[in-house]
Amino acid sequence: MTNAVGRKLGEGACAEVFEWEDGSKIVKLAKPNTSSAALQREWKHCRSAWECGLPVPEPFGLVSVEGRPGVVFERIYGESILNRFINKTIGPNKRESGLDLLEDHLDARITARLLYQIHTNSASLSSQRTRIRNDISRAPSLTKPEIEALIAHLDQLPVKQQLCHGDPNPGNILLRDDDALIIDWNDASTGNPEADLAEYIIIIQYAVVPPYLPAELNAYLDTIRDSTIRIFLEEYERLSGIGYAEIEPWIAPVAARKLSSDATSEAERLSLLNEIRRRLRNK
Repeated sequence: MTNAVGRKLGEGACAEVFEWEDGSKIVKLAKPNTSSAALQREWKHCRSAWECGLPVPEPFGLVSVEGRPGVVFERIYGESILNRFINKTIGPNKRESGLDLLEDHLDARITARLLYQIHTNSASLSSQRTRIRNDISRAPSLTKPEIEALIAHLDQLPVKQQLCHGDPNPGNILLRDDDALIIDWNDASTGNPEADLAEYIIIIQYAVVPPYLPAELNAYLDTIRDSTIRIFLEEYERLSGIGYAEIEPWIAPVAARKLSSDATSEAERLSLLNEIRRRLRNK
């Protein structure tokens, strides 16, 4: 590592995050499973969102550190919705009453408002529909007839040209004072907001807590999955007029797309596969 790289702050499935220079910035460095093209794409997408005036970290540029491609971003001091949920459930100051449940639901409303803000913009990015189609085509466990049926279904859905984030999971939404910001723009595209909304619903409905975390976290999550989705949908429909009837047709193709993601656990893949096949049977 060079002198510009400071201490490690965290990591995900595709990258590690370190302090950069004086600590006012961070650098996201690719892991071996991530190409320089993916980092370039994330920088381009985040730059487009920044230029739209959206609440994202300012992207400063592309770098290479000991052969590892990276992107330098503004450092955001805040807590992700996911970490706040974990800390409030199993941390030293864990929730004591039902009042905290309202805060979890408030996080769902924050997410709905943030996505609506994104979706009111347009940008010249890659085609959401093409990316979903390509991901379905290479999804493991799906049979050829299932892939063909899902793509045929996708091709029948209405076409829109709006900015979409592509991965609105609670770990990508940072809370800073009274503001919410969204990071990780690698999967952004131009397309239908309904796909983003379906992505969020699937994340909340089928997320599996990693086995290294206490079982009580999963038990609590199970108690709020349905109500969190309901409140999220209510808030987004209040803002946009788009309700579950418009989102529901996107559930199966978006779930199929997630089967090919490195970030999807085997337990989640099994649940998604069962849901996809149930929906295909009921068509």
